[in-house]
Amino acid sequence: MPIERFEKVFIWISLLLLEVFFVAVLVAAFFGGIQLPAPGGLVDPEQLANTPPFDQPGVRQVGDGQYEVVMIAQTWQFIPGEIRVPVGSTVTFRITSRDVLHGFLIPNTNANVMLVPGQVSEVTTRFDKPGEYRIICHEYCGIGHQTMFARIFVEPTASETQARAQEE
Repeated sequence: MPIERFEKVFIWISLLLLEVFFVAVLVAAFFGGIQLPAPGGLVDPEQLANTPPFDQPGVRQVGDGQYEVVMIAQTWQFIPGEIRVPVGSTVTFRITSRDVLHGFLIPNTNANVMLVPGQVSEVTTRFDKPGEYRIICHEYCGIGHQTMFARIFVEPTASETQARAQEE
């Protein structure tokens, strides 16, 4: 069966686009810092108050410039609601949901996971710029969904603060 000239052109264009998309996925996976959330285990969502580390949510320094943040998502809040880390920190978030399906998104970072009740999700990101970052829930979780957010304050180091003061 003969193939028309235009059909051949469309076939070659389709194959070329498939190759371009495949290369784009490879580049994103290996050079763009995109990662799947690590499986962090399972917990009983009704027993979070008695289950370490979720019995004491918050920020812990685990190494030089390395921090772990343990968080709980529940209708309609993240616990803790405010996090403070120094600029240049690498932060690993360990998060679970207490009640329903929630989302965890920090815009302009690679932190984007779904929070399933009882499943611990882990995601690691680095904060190289000082400022305020928002954590938002991107899965509809009920009537107060639009109010569900938390804040990360990435604070400049003492040397950066002194340098700014000298410039002014």
